Amino acid sequence: MTRIVWTVQAVEDVEAIRDYVARDSVHSAQLLASRLILSVERLAQFPDSGRIVPEVGDETIREVVLGNYRIVYRLAASQLNILTVFHGARLFPDMTKGS
Repeated sequence: MTRIVWTVQAVEDVEAIRDYVARDSVHSAQLLASRLILSVERLAQFPDSGRIVPEVGDETIREVVLGNYRIVYRLAASQLNILTVFHGARLFPDMTKGS
């Protein structure tokens, strides 16, 4: 089973998304944040199940799409790192800045 590790950036991304949605509905914001977090659980057993990120073209950089949100992760030997979470309408983030 592959270990899932959330980077600081990814946690901050989910918190920012939750805070933004909470302006309209705290309940919806909490639900969305939970769904984003839970959507990657299957990766522990099926780490290759996310699609390769088209903007990067690297087999180790993959993503899970949940509604309008993209959850990007990097595969390693026995671990995967959730790198960032962002709205699909936004430009793909610069992946060269730490992780």
